[in-house]
Amino acid sequence: MTTRFDRFRGEVMAGGSVTERPPPPPDSAEEPGATSAGRLSGVAILGLFAWLAFVNGWMFLFVVGVLVSVFLHEAGHFFTARLTGMKATQFFLGFGPRVWSFQRGETEYGVRLLPLGAFVRIIGMNNLDEVPPEDEEQTYRRKSFPRRILVITAGSLMHLLLAIVLFFAVFSIRGELVEGVGAEVGTVVESGPAADAGLRDGDVILAVDGEALERAEDLGPAIRSHEPGDAVTLDVLRDGERLEIEAGLGANTSVPEDDALFGTALLGVASGPVGEWESMSLGEAATSSVTELFPATWNSVKGVVQVLNPVNIFDHLSGRTDDLATRPTTLIGVTQVSGVVGEAEGAIGVIYILAALNVFVGVFNMFPLLPLDGGHAAIAVYERVREGRSRRRYFADVDKLMPFAMGVIVVLLVLFMSGLYLDLTKSLG
Repeated sequence: MTTRFDRFRGEVMAGGSVTERPPPPPDSAEEPGATSAGRLSGVAILGLFAWLAFVNGWMFLFVVGVLVSVFLHEAGHFFTARLTGMKATQFFLGFGPRVWSFQRGETEYGVRLLPLGAFVRIIGMNNLDEVPPEDEEQTYRRKSFPRRILVITAGSLMHLLLAIVLFFAVFSIRGELVEGVGAEVGTVVESGPAADAGLRDGDVILAVDGEALERAEDLGPAIRSHEPGDAVTLDVLRDGERLEIEAGLGANTSVPEDDALFGTALLGVASGPVGEWESMSLGEAATSSVTELFPATWNSVKGVVQVLNPVNIFDHLSGRTDDLATRPTTLIGVTQVSGVVGEAEGAIGVIYILAALNVFVGVFNMFPLLPLDGGHAAIAVYERVREGRSRRRYFADVDKLMPFAMGVIVVLLVLFMSGLYLDLTKSLG
């Protein structure tokens, strides 16, 4: 008899539900997805989409783009599984209870209640997955190493291909976003020196007391080269007009006293790079859409390492830091950012964020950790190494990896809950 723990263990190791929907009785008039609970949940989900479209069209566009990305990820797994002779019995958007579904051939397609991703159920993902004897030759575990690697990496490959398409759309229509001179003010701290001087969000600071700022990172050192209480002259670009603004500097007391920045001069702004668009030819756009994957991949890896640092998570939750580069976030936070970027840059800005997000998801998903796809790929590589030259099929006992997988799930859950709390209490929008 299969216990709840056995089912949970199987779903963790398989990356989705392992419970197939029983066929309706022969005399039943019920159609798949036609239950009242399913209709009610579906109406609620559609209502949320309609509300989002009304509140902010750019955020709605971004969420639709995310759904398309998730669908294409699973489509990559699904079609490569079918191509390599594996049996896929479920293709669902979402997890949890079924909202709506229909059966076509050997596969059930549908939507589940929790919009936390999607999954394709490929039978026989590991030694824990029990399948009927007649289906054994169609299982994932029985296929050759190249076929297993192709299927398990297909989702991330789809993300990277989609990112290339999206980058090309941005580069060919608008061009490449490059960093211009100066530092753009993102937020002016209330009642701070900058606010008292009349600085506004969107101002670009070009120089401090005649010292030109080549990059956004130059602003901090330029301010800290003075003492609290000093008055400085800021060269500012506002709506295309050059201005000179006098600002008296305050003292930084927002960090611990043992921090090197404690007591240093403070302007009271959050700033970032100045983005400028450079037009590109179609050939340049095609080339750059591929080469852009390399820095985007590196930034994704670096971002994952920074965000997974428990010290960074604690510092953000305790309010010790507001550094966005190390802040955990969720799709809610990224959607908030897409709304702001959409207001400033239009559809091109939203498409650029979608491209970067696809690179991040594609890279993160291939980290060699269960239950991520990269964990399954690592198992396939380990099995191939154990087989050696004998070519005798070796099956890893994934039950031994269950404690490790549970540890990964706990870490991801802590990261998700921390990001969700910060997104809801300290909006990125």
